[in-house]
Amino acid sequence: MQIINQYIVKKFWENFLVEDWVVTVISIPLLLLAGFAYYLPSISIPSNLQTADAWANLGMLFIIALVALFVGNKMLKRPLKGLLRSFIVVFIIATLALWIAKIPIVKFYGFEAVFFSVIFGLIIRNCFKIPEWLKPAIQGEYFIKIGVVCLGATILFRDVMKSGSMGLLQAILVVTIVWFFAYFISRKLGVEKATAMTLSSGVSICGVSACITAARVAHTNDKNLSYVVSVVLIVVVPMIYLMPWLAEQIVPLLTSDPVLQQKIAGAWIGGTIDTTSGVAASSEMAFAEISDLSNKTAVIVKATQNVLIGFVAFFIALYLSTKGEDGKSQRPSLGIVWEKFPKFILGFVAASLVFSLCQSGNIFPDASSSKLVETSLAKTLSQLFFSLAFVCIGLDTRLKDIISKENRKTLYAFLSAQCFNIVITFLIAYLFFGVIGPKFNL
Repeated sequence: MQIINQYIVKKFWENFLVEDWVVTVISIPLLLLAGFAYYLPSISIPSNLQTADAWANLGMLFIIALVALFVGNKMLKRPLKGLLRSFIVVFIIATLALWIAKIPIVKFYGFEAVFFSVIFGLIIRNCFKIPEWLKPAIQGEYFIKIGVVCLGATILFRDVMKSGSMGLLQAILVVTIVWFFAYFISRKLGVEKATAMTLSSGVSICGVSACITAARVAHTNDKNLSYVVSVVLIVVVPMIYLMPWLAEQIVPLLTSDPVLQQKIAGAWIGGTIDTTSGVAASSEMAFAEISDLSNKTAVIVKATQNVLIGFVAFFIALYLSTKGEDGKSQRPSLGIVWEKFPKFILGFVAASLVFSLCQSGNIFPDASSSKLVETSLAKTLSQLFFSLAFVCIGLDTRLKDIISKENRKTLYAFLSAQCFNIVITFLIAYLFFGVIGPKFNL
């Protein structure tokens, strides 16, 4: 009996000590740190290194990431030799990317740190030979999963409530319709299934964060993920100027009410531009001479769509659980779903649920504030680990893989899906914010 019990315990630990579970466990102290952020010294990504506080922030972020890496590798029984020296280099590159992303003009155009992270990694990988001593900390998958769990703490249910029933209905319809269209057109153009799922999530929900989360669930390879993220961040630049111009040309043809014009324009911009910073910048230009209602509506609608990241990840995992190893359909039993479901997504969902309950229950000292220090720190940690991950992806990717002929299909699919997104989101925004909403005072 004792032998049987020992065997059961051994099998349990073997099943538990895998990356998905380890990442979830490692993320718990990070989320606790974010949860008590109100009582702690400010921890943020410094915009310059000219003050002692900036260096203290940088040092704290370094220690947090280093401990997460060392403890995780210890639990996973990975080699620890050379990890420190390798991580220092990866961290410096990631920090440089984070700093550049905070430059006002760069931030305005919606270029996030992950874009510069992968670019720097690619330059180093393709211009120099990666030495053996640099390889121990190149663990993109590990860093991404921690970033996704931390991201969950930034997704609050109150953002759904802010937009009301019209915003929620728009978000659900837009995400559903655009996701399936993007997936359909991607597959028609010959885009590989996992990449198609990643692209569809990015164009329909919220760009980079959705791409990263979906990619880990769908098992998209890193070079394809890098390409999709790059396309998202490049296309958003012309969209920032295109969308307010289109709104001011088209919306007045449908209604002369300035309040409705701004709501429709904001809902349209919030549902089509794929980065939150891009949404904020673009919506400020729409009907700016009247008021900032377009901006407020756009930001709230975008936040509502962001909440759907977890739901889309779950349904992707559910769909994949119906596919056997040979690609044939199989019955999605609970056992199969559990086996194939990426466990770190449970950490993402749990983080969102706990932080939402803490905010709604006034457990956070600043629960009534429009911007919580708790979610701000969680976002900072998420950005840090995403940046580290994409440095690793760049360091592990050949440039010719990124600019391959195969990726042209991905570009055409993304552009087709984004054009469709612009049209269908306009129709839905007008229906809910210009017709149904005013009729029922919603």
